[in-house]
Amino acid sequence: MRFTAPLAHGALVSRYKRFFADVRLDDGTEITAHCPNPGAMLGLNTPGFGAWVSRSDDPNRKLAWTLELVEADGGLVGINTLLPNRLVAEALAADVIPELTGYAVHRREVKMGAASRVDFVLEDPGRPRCWLEVKNCHLRREGTLAEFPDCVAARSAKHLRELAERVAEGDRAVQLFVIQRTDCDRFAACADLDPVYAAELTRAAGAGVEVLCYGCDISETDIHIARRLPWIHAPAAT
Repeated sequence: MRFTAPLAHGALVSRYKRFFADVRLDDGTEITAHCPNPGAMLGLNTPGFGAWVSRSDDPNRKLAWTLELVEADGGLVGINTLLPNRLVAEALAADVIPELTGYAVHRREVKMGAASRVDFVLEDPGRPRCWLEVKNCHLRREGTLAEFPDCVAARSAKHLRELAERVAEGDRAVQLFVIQRTDCDRFAACADLDPVYAAELTRAAGAGVEVLCYGCDISETDIHIARRLPWIHAPAAT
């Protein structure tokens, strides 16, 4: 996925109220950008970190700027949680994810369960439907391990239970983690920040939900899903 226009570079001044970020551009202009990330952004919200922002000409937007990338640990990290679904849609169309090829139809935002929607449903004649839920991951605390979530994620745990229900009904279900970093080579559920989610991921896998983790190539011009990373399992809580 290429950014629609060149990004502007600056330094992060402050990220606050979850969805706001003040950035001082390289020309000295200070702007307030939309921060499309409801999580804690642990390790990525430090004042002074390099930041890349996009600008929209839409007159209906309250904030013209959007925080897209942060420079951390010597590399670029994608913080926009709205991008992974676009990245996955492109990857599905280009058959970049081998485990998810061969489906003629890719439907988005399909009702799942009583009050949820799943990101994608993949369909093809003669094959079970594939329910595909996508999660953004950008947390790295130690070594080369990517982790999700970076805060309590009750809604994400609910999605796992609903995916397991789809498997019980005879369909296929996949939980896909899109890791918007280039410095990770493995993935694990973050059990200390959300032990319930970590346990639910292990339980869902035991019920037949497939867990896929893919890292990205990232630059100031584009982001692409690039490589599969192993999931480091942890035993379910008792």
